[in-house]
Amino acid sequence: MSRNPFKYASDNKRYNTLNYYNQQTFGKKIYKAVIDLGLTCPNIDGSNGTGGCIFCDSGSGYFTHGEADILTQLTLEKDRICSKYGDDAEFIAYFQANTNTYAPVEFLRKAYYTALGFSNVFGISIGTRADCLSDDIVSLLCELNNRTHLTVELGMQSCHEKTISMINRCCTHEEFKRGYSKLKSAGIRTCLHVINGLPFESESEMLETANEVAWLRPEAVKLQMLHVIRGTKLAEMYSNGEFRLLERDEYIDIIAHQLELLPPETVIERITGDGDKRKLIAPMWSADKIAVLGGIDKRLAELDTWQGRLYSDR
Repeated sequence: MSRNPFKYASDNKRYNTLNYYNQQTFGKKIYKAVIDLGLTCPNIDGSNGTGGCIFCDSGSGYFTHGEADILTQLTLEKDRICSKYGDDAEFIAYFQANTNTYAPVEFLRKAYYTALGFSNVFGISIGTRADCLSDDIVSLLCELNNRTHLTVELGMQSCHEKTISMINRCCTHEEFKRGYSKLKSAGIRTCLHVINGLPFESESEMLETANEVAWLRPEAVKLQMLHVIRGTKLAEMYSNGEFRLLERDEYIDIIAHQLELLPPETVIERITGDGDKRKLIAPMWSADKIAVLGGIDKRLAELDTWQGRLYSDR
């Protein structure tokens, strides 16, 4: 195996990690404090569908602090982070659960600025949907972008309309691209979420999604394996044997080939995932993050490949 040729790394990684980005941009490690605003989604409340995405349980807010107010949640998160990393540890306030721009703009302004004024908060990350980016919301995001380090995280999941319809996202890929374009035009750092192993998708289709991400050129992307969580529609489908999940080695191979397609400058903020282990049905191999991460590193080295090796600037 040859020497690692990937230049966006300082620890022999062959992809552009979030830790590398933070060290190069801010000169230090930055953590994340998760927040639940108590909001819902358009495909849950009936405004654009019901039931939510088939894989969703509690809006991905597994690690938040329930119905506590923002300051209480941030205090609890500060205690958690600082107890591990010291009192001067700084963190991103991550509005994680459900759709965090799906509320009146003044409610959101108060929430965001409350977080921004909290001690040790270094910036804000907002998880949302591309169809919940009205002009007044984008204007607020631009305001925040001028005040702090802002990232907006959008659930892309897949570029294939048949998959998007099947998972009940109730937001087409064309609608997704329109919302993403608003953020891109406003100069707002954006992170796209991609899920591998969605029911009935082939490896080639997952690679097509990676190619679409490459064409969109977001500042960051989160790649993860599909998790089957107890109590979801997906869990019912899985128990009925309607689809099969990827094995660990299959997932690792797909990740390696997706990374080859992505621009080397794109920050890989996640390359596996965290499901709630109390509710995780499958795949159980995903709970061993160290083995998955090590497997990805090993596979990239075996193939002597790296992020962006097959990327061409269109």
